[in-house]
Amino acid sequence: MSRTYQATGINLKGMPLGEADRLLTILSPEYGFIQAVAPGARKYKSKLRGRSELFVVNKLLIVKGRSLDKIIQAEIIQTYSGLSRDLGKLVASQYLAELVLFFQIGDRQSTELYELFKEHISRIERVPSTSTSPISTSIIAHLTQGIFHLLALAGIAPSTHLCCQTQKILNVDLNDAQFNVGFSFQAGGAIALNAIDNSQATVKIDRRLSGLELALLQKLGERYLPQSESMSDRASLRIAWFKLEKLLRDYAQYYFDRKIKSASSIDLGDLKL
Repeated sequence: MSRTYQATGINLKGMPLGEADRLLTILSPEYGFIQAVAPGARKYKSKLRGRSELFVVNKLLIVKGRSLDKIIQAEIIQTYSGLSRDLGKLVASQYLAELVLFFQIGDRQSTELYELFKEHISRIERVPSTSTSPISTSIIAHLTQGIFHLLALAGIAPSTHLCCQTQKILNVDLNDAQFNVGFSFQAGGAIALNAIDNSQATVKIDRRLSGLELALLQKLGERYLPQSESMSDRASLRIAWFKLEKLLRDYAQYYFDRKIKSASSIDLGDLKL
């Protein structure tokens, strides 16, 4: 039986190993997650140096080892070089990569996860760069939709159109400044506040969402981002997107019971709004 195998994969994580090697965590459509050593990849003249960078897609030849597999050949298929030139884009992509690593995936889902992750970092890469803010509203909006789509693939996307308590449709009134709904991690999504008042059950409300926030949240399951410019002014939209990112982050951490460490770089309190 051959000890070598071929795989296509994107580098999600890398860490130093020994004096000159790098240990890579790779997402492959054929095999799911692969941990493999890129020998000598930290040496300046190594052929694997560039091929072991984050978010590089390689065609790989790998030899199976007793504890760790080893990359013996790598051919670059695709890079996302635009991510490394913009700190906001790089942070957002690292965030999504960390969330992807929470997944326990089967053969079929690995292909879907691979394609979905590549699609969302490609969208983030295409966002026009700006010097006015460390992380633009557009990057956060794309990141937030990426989180939602990943949660949907995992089967744990929150309910946004129906009240979790009554299963009645949640209709948004953007003209009502007092409109708001609850959001419960335990219940799995949005809840009409009057449903809590009329219910015997005890439901913990983790957040309250404005009409704008709920309207944006309800559109995240669609293929592309909503055209939100007509929904509110720029400042309100920026705040709403950052709040929704934090909401879905906390929701994901609740369900996976793991912290997304790279998300600390984009906390709302650290940014100028």
